[in-house]
Amino acid sequence: MTELPARRLLLVHAHPDDESINNGATMARYAAEGARVTLVTCTLGERGEVIPPESRHLTGTALGEYRLRELTAAMSELGVDDFRLLGGPGRFRDSGMMGLADNDDPDCFWQADVDAAAGHLVEVIREVRPQVLVTYDDHGGYGHPDHIQAHRVAMRAVELAAESGHEIPKVYWNRVPRSVAEEAFARLERELPGLPFTKAAAIDDVPGVVDDARITTEIDGTAYAAAKAAAMRAHATQITVAEPYFALSNDLAQPVLTSEYYELVRGERAAGRETDLFAGIAGIVGAARTAGTASDGSGEAS
Repeated sequence: MTELPARRLLLVHAHPDDESINNGATMARYAAEGARVTLVTCTLGERGEVIPPESRHLTGTALGEYRLRELTAAMSELGVDDFRLLGGPGRFRDSGMMGLADNDDPDCFWQADVDAAAGHLVEVIREVRPQVLVTYDDHGGYGHPDHIQAHRVAMRAVELAAESGHEIPKVYWNRVPRSVAEEAFARLERELPGLPFTKAAAIDDVPGVVDDARITTEIDGTAYAAAKAAAMRAHATQITVAEPYFALSNDLAQPVLTSEYYELVRGERAAGRETDLFAGIAGIVGAARTAGTASDGSGEAS
């Protein structure tokens, strides 16, 4: 059996592009440091709105196949070579936005049996044996049915894996501290006239914004800002990037956050605000300082 890296991180996301927006800097940092970073994406985003006019002919399965190629390019930018589709390509289809008739499609992820879908994720957990899992909160960050379902499936898989002897020591939800969002949006408003976007999004449009007191963990991904932006840019059907800002298909500008934030919801919390997702896990203390170096060419550990 091949020996597993000391640190193993599993992320569960709904569609291609979610990982780069939410966790791109975190993924790039841990991959560069030698951790095994595994991404499980639950759908191919077949019902996503396409931004470039020349690509708007892509719909359904054709769009999903194209977005898989975008995901592959994004993972190359982040240095992540272990990325999978839950249950295999096309097993679960995009459910569309909440309240649409798309939600009733029997093949969509929203209609999937949670235990059955979680079973596919448990297979990955048994293989990878992650110490840390990252996913959305119970609202899916902003209420998209696939994000909510990804949360349900991920949390159920954690339970099922534990029942079979594969305990995941720490589980985190993606978060953004309100104070950070307020500061970033204030800067955006000042700089908006020089950007290729006509309007700014609202803070409430950002998934996972919570009071600062909810934040348990801050990952400094400054050294990986370029990698995150490049990964987001690879999802060109869904994202327009004008660093340090981006917009989705609604053309509303948002900040690209290079420090990424989390709430520990399962596991032992270290004293104060953590700066390492693996903090406090037995047997890997100090791994972040010795496993690798930053990918910006500086030769300094991040």
